[in-house]
Amino acid sequence: MKGLVIRRAQAKDAGTLADLDRACFSDPWSLKSYQEELEKNVYAFYLLAEVDGRPAGYAGLWCILDEGHITNVAVLPHFRGKHVASALLRELMAQTGALGLTAYTLEVRRSNHAAIRLYEQFGFRVEGVRPHYYQSDGEDALLMWKREEKEGNR
Repeated sequence: MKGLVIRRAQAKDAGTLADLDRACFSDPWSLKSYQEELEKNVYAFYLLAEVDGRPAGYAGLWCILDEGHITNVAVLPHFRGKHVASALLRELMAQTGALGLTAYTLEVRRSNHAAIRLYEQFGFRVEGVRPHYYQSDGEDALLMWKREEKEGNR
């Protein structure tokens, strides 16, 4: 997408991430949560996408040993379908892969078919279900994983 810039989120971006969360999710994280993620959580890694200097979305994960637990991928509705989420995921995995991560996991609403298709395009596969995971409506979450292929598994 023309004008798209993806950069590492900083502590000053906590409010922006919280605003994006409220605009994208029915169970948004609080401003305080994002402040703690960006200021105190040494395992957190967040990217912010901007289009022509305006926030468009973000993606984040927790680096746990050699695994990345993707916490959120959010794109404002008017930027969806323009490959912002793909660019965020690609950059997130490139930057954290360079740090030594070899596997990624996430939870996604069972009903979020667009997100599931996106994750599958990146090599994620459903490996389990978390029943009644989402507090707002009790919807199940699909547990998805992407693992680096070993030489012997190709």
